[in-house]
Amino acid sequence: MTFASHQAFLLFILLAAVVFWRLFNRKNTQASIQYSSLQHLSDSIKKNGSGWRTYFQYLPLALKISSLMCVILALARPQTSDTKIKRNVDGIDIMIALDISDSMLIEDMKPYNRLEAAKETIRKFVKNRNSDRIGLVIFAGEAFTVVPLTLDYDLLLRRVEDITTAQEAHIKDGTAIGVALANAANRLKDSTAKSRVMIFATDGESNSGTIDPATGLEIAKGFGIKIYSIGIGTDGPKKIPVYTTDVFGRRTKSFQPFEDSVNEELLGKMASETGGKFFRANREDSLPGIFSQIDRLEKTKVDVNKYTRYNEEYSRYLKMAIYLYGLAWLLAATILRRIP
Repeated sequence: MTFASHQAFLLFILLAAVVFWRLFNRKNTQASIQYSSLQHLSDSIKKNGSGWRTYFQYLPLALKISSLMCVILALARPQTSDTKIKRNVDGIDIMIALDISDSMLIEDMKPYNRLEAAKETIRKFVKNRNSDRIGLVIFAGEAFTVVPLTLDYDLLLRRVEDITTAQEAHIKDGTAIGVALANAANRLKDSTAKSRVMIFATDGESNSGTIDPATGLEIAKGFGIKIYSIGIGTDGPKKIPVYTTDVFGRRTKSFQPFEDSVNEELLGKMASETGGKFFRANREDSLPGIFSQIDRLEKTKVDVNKYTRYNEEYSRYLKMAIYLYGLAWLLAATILRRIP
């Protein structure tokens, strides 16, 4: 409940002054009968009691004051409001293309290796979005769509949790950047969102696939897709873990020398020619910061329109004032009538 005319509350001061004046001067304003002595009257009151009417003698006045208070509240224009909020959301469609080649097992990223670091960062990124469709493509020597564009973040998070490397998934190893670009772009081509974004994360150079990176890039550009490319890991000699199972079924881990490098020129070109940005995750804690930057760069636009309808409620107070004043008049004229 709100009041539109707060100035009306000043009348309470005037009402209080009138009531005070009335009570202070009631002896001079009320008729009275002069007695030579009140002794007999006092004895009668003590013997028979003063009567119930004595206790309610000021009830008509109290009702009239209450009636005037209701009139003041009505003059203050009490209102109830019905507010409706309409949100117009310009969502963003985002496809994440993640390299799952065996080199993603190299243990140079937190919390464990490159793949686990990427998965953990993607999970946090997805949880920060609330009105964008997000999909996931994984690739090694070939590319697969794990989740198409969706608002079902729970499903997406479960699929991210299940991601393994090419060796464990029994798919062709390698780095098919062109195929991954084409696959992710194909998932975005029918998007009606105002902004279509691809986050492309890899730790190697293109060395596989039936589509070369230049062709994949042209496909993405043709559909107006903005690419944020991420090069994961450091260049130079590494040790890649190799897991084998012995005759007793025990899984053992060994390391073999491995040398990889990120094609920064290609990833930079993918970003610059589509209006995106290239990032290099060459420190253990780089990925969370990179995804946070992308999250800030690609914020969903939300327009909020607020509509408020006010309902005037003064009539109920006017009705209450009439009822109270009528009751006061009725009581004063009947059972609480003062004589003289």
